[in-house]
Amino acid sequence: MNEKEIELLHSINSTSSPLSQRELAIASGMSLGMTNAVLKRLVLKGWLTIRKINNRNILYAVTPDGMEEITRRSYRFFKRTLKNVADYKNRIDDLLQSIRSDGYDSIVLIGASDVDFLVEYLCGQLDIKLIHNDAEITDKTFMLYAETYIPDEAEKKDGVLFLQDVFV
Repeated sequence: MNEKEIELLHSINSTSSPLSQRELAIASGMSLGMTNAVLKRLVLKGWLTIRKINNRNILYAVTPDGMEEITRRSYRFFKRTLKNVADYKNRIDDLLQSIRSDGYDSIVLIGASDVDFLVEYLCGQLDIKLIHNDAEITDKTFMLYAETYIPDEAEKKDGVLFLQDVFV
């Protein structure tokens, strides 16, 4: 099953009112023709039923097999996500232990990060102060830039790291 198929199944399954092909196309970001083709493929796979209400309206319903596929797909996604979080936790833990052994006693996370909760949790576990106020920055503060921050070469120096380098 590809992403567009699962998106359509989710869209159909998550709404209480019938959606038109045009609305499904908009919701999934596909053309009307591609949406039509994917809907037909879902019917052939047995994951979707189509019932013609009248000449202009069609009712789509996810079958039990379609629900099973959504569940299976969601479970695999959840497992991958947990594995990634555990991997990121280990990498950040290694980084923070290295920072601590280099003599830093505090860290500042600069920018919005998807893993800020891990940095905060691990700083607490390792007794490293996570600074939120620029006035608290000292020469023993390590600068950690969020993975969304794009550095220039001049910013790469001792005491500075970019999370995207940790996750590579």
